[in-house]
Order: sequence, then structure tokens, then C-alpha cells
Amino acid sequence: MLLIGLLPLLTGCNAVLLSPSGDIAVQQRNLILISTGLMLIVIVPVIVLTLWFAWRYRASNTAARYTPEWNHSTVLELLIWAGPLLIIIALGALTWVSTHQLDPYRPLSRLSEGREVPPGTKPLVVEVVALDWKWLFVYPEQGVAAVNELAAPVNRPIQFRITSSTVMNSFFIPAMAGQIYAMPGMQTTLHAVINHPGEYAGLSANYSGAGFSGMRFAFHGVDEAGFQQWISQVRAQGTPLNRQAYLALERPTERNPVQYFGSVAPGLFDAIVGRCVDPAHPCSMNHARTRGGLNLNAAGQNYLGSICRSEQDLTL
Repeated sequence: MLLIGLLPLLTGCNAVLLSPSGDIAVQQRNLILISTGLMLIVIVPVIVLTLWFAWRYRASNTAARYTPEWNHSTVLELLIWAGPLLIIIALGALTWVSTHQLDPYRPLSRLSEGREVPPGTKPLVVEVVALDWKWLFVYPEQGVAAVNELAAPVNRPIQFRITSSTVMNSFFIPAMAGQIYAMPGMQTTLHAVINHPGEYAGLSANYSGAGFSGMRFAFHGVDEAGFQQWISQVRAQGTPLNRQAYLALERPTERNPVQYFGSVAPGLFDAIVGRCVDPAHPCSMNHARTRGGLNLNAAGQNYLGSICRSEQDLTL
């Protein structure tokens, strides 16, 4: 009774996973609810019958029929096995369909339920870099970047290209979509959309060292005019993010304040993925294979030359 009386205190909690603001997170929330409901079809009767059997066949109940030789009932066997089997089939079908529909690498086909992505809509590209212990967001089309702050227009598809500078991390905006790992020397992808304006919390969902607890950022869902205003603010107040500035930014800091960069060096994100921002460090072999293999043609050599700035890399 005391615990029930304390339940009203939970009304001030924000259960963001159960009331998200992005279509991908809404579909993932629905999966949680559907899966839980299907499993409760078995769990609830089992709990109820367990309590009823314990009470019905207690030692003091002499009215309960005692049948020690009973050992089989075809009807009971069908009930015991048919229910869980049908639930497993339903969960398997649900998992198969949703795994393909909610593939983070798959471009969005809808903005929300009943609203398809308009033909010709170009997603907003955001390059995400997990640093120690802060987040760098690069907008390659707008030519700006920000640390620990992110903005995007509502009802516009977003393509996140995600990597890490040092250790594996996890990019997570609970109101918009599930977590996606950020790994050094690799790029992962997330397609998502935010459907309601507001400020949402973003965080690291994978422990990455001493400053992990402060590795949080604000995500602003705004209209198109508000997004352009934010871009103009970043461009006006920011400093250049060239390779030297990135190498300084890459050094570990804790609870780093918001920073703006009004311009970004071309190819910086690809150099981060290739781990060759510093010209003294050759691009990783994995990055070289991804960008054309070991037998590079002239275009491939020019690409690596622009990314790595190192004559030594061209020998690949």
C-alpha cells in the first residue's frame, strides 16, 4: 500500500522512450509495447495460475481432489504448447519485418504514420564524431560545425554519418531513434527524423572513460527558418575548424562547453574516419580499401592525396 501511495510521485518523470518525438523512436516504442503485450499473454496466466494452485492445493484444503496417478491430458498439453508457439511465431515475424523496416542504414520512406517522404526530398547530412569526452557535429553542406549542440528541421529526414576518434562509443537521442555505435576507423549510419519542435537530450550510451557522465548534448528540433537562423549564428560566432584546430579539439576534456565553428576543412570527416587528420599519420588500410583498394587509379590517388596530405600514402 505504501508503494502504491508513492506512485503519484512518478507523474513528474519524463518517460521519453515511451513518449518519443521522432517516427523511428515511435516505431521502436511500438515494438516494445507489442512484444511486452504478446509475452504477457503467457506470463499473466502463469502467475495467476501459480498463485491459484498454491492456494487451491494447500495442505490445509482437504476438499481438493488428490489424484497422484494422473499424468497426462492431451487438451492441457495443446494449451500449454500452442500458446507459446503462436507467440514465438508472431514475435519472429515481427522481428523479421521490423529489422528490415528500421534498419538504420535504410533511408526513410515516411516522416510519420500516414505521411510519406515527398519525392525528391534530400536528407540533411550530419557528420558525428565521438571525442573524449564531447560530441562534434559537422554539417558538410552548410560548412559549419558545433560541439555538444545539434539542430535539425522538424519533418525533414536526417542522415547521420557516425565515427569515433579514439574508443568505441554510442550516439543516442532517445526521443528520436535508438542508439548507434561510433567506432574509430569505421563509419556507421543512422537515418532518422524529428517530428515535433523542442529541445531534446542526447548522450553517450557506452562507457568510454572518466568523462563519460558529462558526454551530453542538446538537440534542437526547429522549423526550417529556425534551422537557418541557427546555422547563421554558428557561422557568425564560430572559428575555423581546420586540421590543426581539430587536433587540438581532439584532446580529452570533461564537460566541454558548446563551441561553434564557422567553417570546416574539406574532407575532414573522411580524414577522421581514415585516422589521418595529422599529415604525419598515413591513412588506415581499411580506409584505403574502402576508397578504392590497393590499386588506386589517378582519381583514387587524388582523393587520398586531398584527404591524407601525405606523399607516403600515395604509395598504396
